Amino acid sequence: MLKVGLTGGLASGKTFVGEVLASSGCLLIQADELGHEVLAPGGEAYDAVVREFGRRNSDGGRPHRPPTAPPRWCSARPGQLARLNALVHPSVVRREEESIAEFAAREPRGIAVVEAAILIETGSYKRFDRIILVWCAEEQQVERALRRDGAEENDVRARISRQMPLDEKRKFADSS
Repeated sequence: MLKVGLTGGLASGKTFVGEVLASSGCLLIQADELGHEVLAPGGEAYDAVVREFGRRNSDGGRPHRPPTAPPRWCSARPGQLARLNALVHPSVVRREEESIAEFAAREPRGIAVVEAAILIETGSYKRFDRIILVWCAEEQQVERALRRDGAEENDVRARISRQMPLDEKRKFADSS
C-alpha cells in the first residue's frame, strides 16, 4: 500500500489532481470533507468546538465552518485557528487512517491519497510515503478562489498570506 499526501495552497488545484488520481483507481480521501463531518452535530469534534468557542460562533447549531475555509471569526484572532485545528484534526486523522486500513485490506497494492491543504503545517506529511504538491501562481489562486460562492478578494488574499508559502512547501514534496 502506497500512502500519498496531496497538498497545496488555497485554490491551487488539489481537488482536480485528486479527482484525476481517483479516476485512475486510487482511493481519494478529502480531509476537508472529514473535517465537516466531525464538526457536524454528533460528530467527534462538535461538542469540544462548541465548548471552546461557544454557540455564538455557530450556524444553526453547527460550529460555523464554510466549505474549504476556516471560519472568519477564528482566522481573525491569533491562536484561534490553531486551537480549532487541535480539536478537529485528531478525529480527521483517525478517520483517514481507518479508511486507508480498509482500502489496504481490499487492495494491498493500492494507492491511497489524502488531499489536505495543511498537511505540511500540521506535521501530518510524515505519515505518508510520498508528498505531491500542487501549485500555481498566486494570482491564479486568487482568480480561482474568487469563483467560489461568497468569496471576497480581501479574504482570499488574507487566507493565502496566512498559509505556508508554496516555495516552502516545495521542500517537503517529492519530485520526479
